[in-house]
Amino acid sequence: MTDIVDMWYDERGAGDPVVLLHGGLTDSRCFTGNLDGLADTFRLYLPDRRGHGHTPDAPGPITIELMAQDTIAFLERTVGGPARLVGYSAGGTVALWVAMHRPDLVERLVLISAVYDVDGLVFKPQAGGEMPAAMVDDYAEVSPDGRDHFPVVIGKIAEAAATEPSPDPADLRAVTARTLVLAGDDDLVTLDHTVRLFRALPTAELTVLPNASHLLLMEHAETVRAMIQKFLTTEAAPTYLPIARARRGTPEAG
Repeated sequence: MTDIVDMWYDERGAGDPVVLLHGGLTDSRCFTGNLDGLADTFRLYLPDRRGHGHTPDAPGPITIELMAQDTIAFLERTVGGPARLVGYSAGGTVALWVAMHRPDLVERLVLISAVYDVDGLVFKPQAGGEMPAAMVDDYAEVSPDGRDHFPVVIGKIAEAAATEPSPDPADLRAVTARTLVLAGDDDLVTLDHTVRLFRALPTAELTVLPNASHLLLMEHAETVRAMIQKFLTTEAAPTYLPIARARRGTPEAG
């Protein structure tokens, strides 16, 4: 088994712990100017996953499962127990894996533009193409592995996307945390997949943001932050005419 990677992280604010998990081929800086504002209410942890940001790559693959195992270790060793998890894009898939396999560590879950199956993406990660110069520069600015290692990371992620098995939708029933599923109406994740994810989770709520793409954190920073802060700090209110939730047999306030 591949060793757990100790992830570099930033820590801000005070209060109950919230862990922000960044997207693929980026790092925790993607939350600058949007969800980092949650530090006004919470103790915010912003880790960089293996091969991303300040955290070096490790021998072997970069899979969702391995990054989730790193995150579980981070919750146990650094956070010291359960937390609210907020995952964006690939970070949302990592957060979902953690919530499925260690529900005891997830108090509440937010999945932003996330998939449980890579077939839910309009296009999948691929190796060999030319990456945007700004993305390469961002990687090189902080990576301990250096600019020339970026294609290696891309290749590992593309390989995982092509070969790593996806969970059966029925497996998502293991997620016990109240969950917010959030996506843009013109997202890289198909709307059909977002709805399937929402329907597969036992206690999920769905928001599709209008006039928003996969970069909704930048396009609608204040709206997204306010929505997530409300979800993380309040309980679900009963609706007057439950239909899907009534069929699920789940409590309205759950």
